[in-house]
Amino acid sequence: MDINTKKLKKNGFRITTQRGITASRIRIPGGQLDAHFLPIIKEIADKYGNGTIHLTTRQGIEIPGIDFANISKVNTLLQPLIEACDIPQKEKYAGYPAAGTRNISACIGTPVCPYACFDTATLAKKIDKLIYPNDIHLKVAITGCPMDCAKVRMHDFGIIGMTLPHLEEDRCISCGACGRTCNIKSVGALKAVNFRPRRNEKKCIGCGECVLVCPNAAWTRSQKKYFMLTALGRSGKKNPRLAQTFIKWADEESILKIISNTYSFIQKYMNGNAPGGKEHLGYIVDRVGFPEFKKWVLRDVTLPPIAEVSDCNLQTGLKY
Repeated sequence: MDINTKKLKKNGFRITTQRGITASRIRIPGGQLDAHFLPIIKEIADKYGNGTIHLTTRQGIEIPGIDFANISKVNTLLQPLIEACDIPQKEKYAGYPAAGTRNISACIGTPVCPYACFDTATLAKKIDKLIYPNDIHLKVAITGCPMDCAKVRMHDFGIIGMTLPHLEEDRCISCGACGRTCNIKSVGALKAVNFRPRRNEKKCIGCGECVLVCPNAAWTRSQKKYFMLTALGRSGKKNPRLAQTFIKWADEESILKIISNTYSFIQKYMNGNAPGGKEHLGYIVDRVGFPEFKKWVLRDVTLPPIAEVSDCNLQTGLKY
């Protein structure tokens, strides 16, 4: 069977070790999927696949064992899932329109976790609408608090939820629970002054541990949502590294604008001779320099007054 493999991959399928056999890759932004879609996935796996599914590291679902001849039938069955994610298509029932930007992964967030500072899945879906469909390779992950259960520092961009804790001193009973917890479970940003906790604004990472442990609700979370944005993390064969903190106390609007600007930066500087016509963000920044990357991604971005932008070069990590 004559198959255009480039077109195949762009349609959300992959090349496998078996000739004539592919696997369908299903996007699930934020890792949240309504349960009524599960019978569709089961039908595809049983009818056209090998009866199994694979839960990917990026919270997507892969269905292996699909014959090339059944791709159009699989795409027809996938249509409700694609529409649920509000993914634009040139042709209905034609499947996914692109395969570049990876699924936006996220921890479970405030609907379940008491440590989370915001609804991670909602933000993941906003980012997904902003950047997909797009053939440019970019990895974004979201976690609800600095505990970082989603391991976001291994991605091009990691978004970490923060809260700006507020102390009502009249409610404080000077028990010291917040300070002890901050020292043991966080970064030691609290110390006692005249038997009242004082927060080191530069050191605080907005984790909210003080809020959770306070027995008298003297500490409260800020109503405004803040985020820590990490950048330029990556795994892989060439110079793997953890992402470094780029901005502390960013807001949602700024995060979305920065990610949007990044696509313009990549399109400007991407090496067209790279294998497959693609080049990962970190390699582009390695080549053109962090100051140029910073200039592009912060273009027309208005950060909150309390935001802290890193002045250091984020290009660190293992070197070969």
